[in-house]
Amino acid sequence: MEFVLEVKEIYKSFKKVQAVSGLSFSVKRGEVFGLLGPNGAGKTTTLEICEGLQKPDKGEVKVLGASPEERKNREKTGIQLQSTALYERLKVKEILYLYQGYYANGAEPEKLMEQVSLTEKKNALVKTLSGGQKQRLAMALAMINEPELIFLDEPTTGLDPQARRNIWEIILSMKSAGKTVVLTTHYMEEAELLCDRVAIMDNGKIKALGAPSELLSHLPVKAYLGFPKGTDPDWISGLPEVKEIVQFEEKHIAGTNNLNSTLKALIEKDSLQSLPFTLDELSIRKASLEDVFIHITGKSLRD
Repeated sequence: MEFVLEVKEIYKSFKKVQAVSGLSFSVKRGEVFGLLGPNGAGKTTTLEICEGLQKPDKGEVKVLGASPEERKNREKTGIQLQSTALYERLKVKEILYLYQGYYANGAEPEKLMEQVSLTEKKNALVKTLSGGQKQRLAMALAMINEPELIFLDEPTTGLDPQARRNIWEIILSMKSAGKTVVLTTHYMEEAELLCDRVAIMDNGKIKALGAPSELLSHLPVKAYLGFPKGTDPDWISGLPEVKEIVQFEEKHIAGTNNLNSTLKALIEKDSLQSLPFTLDELSIRKASLEDVFIHITGKSLRD
């Protein structure tokens, strides 16, 4: 098995703040690997160490078998930072051709603009682009050197739902092209959709690592039912396979190990006419990576 990124026991502190504490993980060629966690978990610091932008206080990082600071590795990696400063008065095509000239074998700008859906904006000044269009341009710049490994730091933060989905499509196209992608995010659905494996981080440490489906399999419940205000929690607890009940925003949220059994019993327990609520008041969702994080740490990923 070939690893394009190997991180071994890295530590990094800023004054009295321990940002990263003994992190170790490896990324396989061709996979999308996610660093998942709340703000302040150490995701960006970890990514910057892997990119060669920060030096660890202790530990070792290998990118494509060598130090991330070596020039040959910089030419084989692409980076999109959380915030990218662009030449506002250049046109989209001008900035891509400018960056292409920095590399001996740069990608074709016209093809990149097509890949990130910016062909219609090729003659537009960067300052006139929307937030989502600027993010797509930043991703094109991260790919301008035909990299083997691409780092993306929270690529969809602050974007509207349609712009986020555009970015997801670009990342999936990178994967289809055989690229290796390492990204940070605190959006659960994003990680579940895009990532082959994720490392859930908190306080500079990895709390869990594996495929999303693997991590979800370790949860004590598989789905959640939201009952409307006024539903008797004792009545809910009498349903089969209900393992836990918590109150959230005046609703009772019940975790179940077998959604089919719980719903079947709910309907059979009383006739639909005698239920203390109507079925359209009942909410149902499957367990997510955020539930994994809460189960492991006892706090929300939004903290």
